[in-house]
Amino acid sequence: MRLFRKLRTLLTSGAGVAVGMPDADALKDPFDLFDAWFRAAQEGGLYLPEAMTLATASPDGKPSARTVLLKDVGPDSFVFYTNYTSRKAAELEANPHASLLFHWPILQRQVRVEGPVSRVSREESTAYYHSRPRGSQIGAWASDQSSELDARSTLEQRIKEMEARFPEGEVPLPDHWGGYRVTPDRIEFWQGRPFRLHDRIVFEREGDSWKTHRLYP
Repeated sequence: MRLFRKLRTLLTSGAGVAVGMPDADALKDPFDLFDAWFRAAQEGGLYLPEAMTLATASPDGKPSARTVLLKDVGPDSFVFYTNYTSRKAAELEANPHASLLFHWPILQRQVRVEGPVSRVSREESTAYYHSRPRGSQIGAWASDQSSELDARSTLEQRIKEMEARFPEGEVPLPDHWGGYRVTPDRIEFWQGRPFRLHDRIVFEREGDSWKTHRLYP
């Protein structure tokens, strides 16, 4: 099965590089194309195809980036979850715009997403939170994400305290934890091609629809 996935990945990669992307005006919905590319990454056996670089900026324009995991997508947004006291959250609250980057090297594909950010509803956050392993739920209570930590033992002690606080049954969603939704106004699909003459197709939101164009590599 693992060999089959590797072969499928190589075939998918070869097809993308050899055939490339259709003309921009033949593509209508970026989320349909993202779904097809994401499924190809999943079926190809890539490790954590849902990993994406999240770039934020402070109010004075200082950028920062880190890897987070995509937890929901479509029909018009990308969702991830985090601690609302973290650096990324502080920057998003002050400057609610972000960029996402998906990079699947073996497929020679990238997707760049840009747009405004908003919090998901508490109901959505609760539903996802309770789908996580119990240890991850406890960890959300124990960690003051991005704050200075004097020693690993302090974190381990806080985990024990939270395990004692919630010894059994449902672990409630902390007020400081939840999701963000990136609703893109621009999405670029990048397909590697020979001699670095890559395909780049951009979707830009125009009211309730999208306009498309091709970029030089």
